[in-house]
Amino acid sequence: MNDAEQHQARERLTQVRAEVAKVVVGQDAAVSGLLVALLCGGHVLMEGVPGVAKTLLVRTLAQALSVDTRRVQFTPDLMPGDITGSMVVNQSNDGARTELTFREGPVFTHLLLADEINRTPPKTQSALLEAMEEGQVSVDGVTRPLPRPFLVAATQNPIEYEGTYPLPEAQLDRFLLKVVLPVPERDDELEILTRHAAGFDPRDLPSAGVRPVAGPADVLAGAAATAAVLVSPEVVAYVVDIARATRRSPSLQAGVSPRGATALMRAARAWAWLNGRDFVTPDDVKALAQATLAHRLTLRAEAELEGVDTATVLASALGSVPVPR
Repeated sequence: MNDAEQHQARERLTQVRAEVAKVVVGQDAAVSGLLVALLCGGHVLMEGVPGVAKTLLVRTLAQALSVDTRRVQFTPDLMPGDITGSMVVNQSNDGARTELTFREGPVFTHLLLADEINRTPPKTQSALLEAMEEGQVSVDGVTRPLPRPFLVAATQNPIEYEGTYPLPEAQLDRFLLKVVLPVPERDDELEILTRHAAGFDPRDLPSAGVRPVAGPADVLAGAAATAAVLVSPEVVAYVVDIARATRRSPSLQAGVSPRGATALMRAARAWAWLNGRDFVTPDDVKALAQATLAHRLTLRAEAELEGVDTATVLASALGSVPVPR
């Protein structure tokens, strides 16, 4: 891929932000996080109270990228086959013969919105693991590839924990980023209500002016370009030292694993490319550190009782590592 094609893909993906902003107000960080994850082939855990446009954000992103999207509401009675698909019995019109065929589940899409993923039991949560890690689904001994690009955007409510099944650390580690969607600032909330007063319908995105400005080919081209972004030995050492600093923290039961350190480097590469550079800077690493690492940290019980949070611990670890020049 030549420089002109790279530039064109970057320009189109940058336009996606502007298209999403036509509908979703005040969530620029979440949009950037989803784009970074798409470029890295990763997945995103979105946390926010109900009503901060998590579902609308994913639908609008899919519209701007011209890709398919599906939404699954995770509930306690959801079965693994309800996500991955299952074998069904088909009978011929004359009833003379029957055959088993595979019926695809909602995971066969580009952007899967796993709504309230922590409301379903671990057995069903784990049905997503192969899809997230390998980009494929295995049913009845047959492996079926998923479309590319493929991203799981899983949401969870940070307030209501009754009847939930917290994600185990091993599954949290599979999410490249965790983005927090805050309640909008006053000016942003005024803008949201002004749009609704003017007749905005969140179920009719084309009427809101959202246009397809990029496509799957742009994401795949961007992913190839991201993989070629230069990471100097000094920046690699910086990422490693940040990960090791979390493992030495007395507040943490478990620090960042090598997978987490690799994820931070991948995310920093994507962020550098989106910002028009072919090399990673320490600022790229710092910009993505909280979103990439905080959800991978496990606090000790005594630290939780003292009111310590992972964001503070991670900030302390970052501050303890010298920044390369």
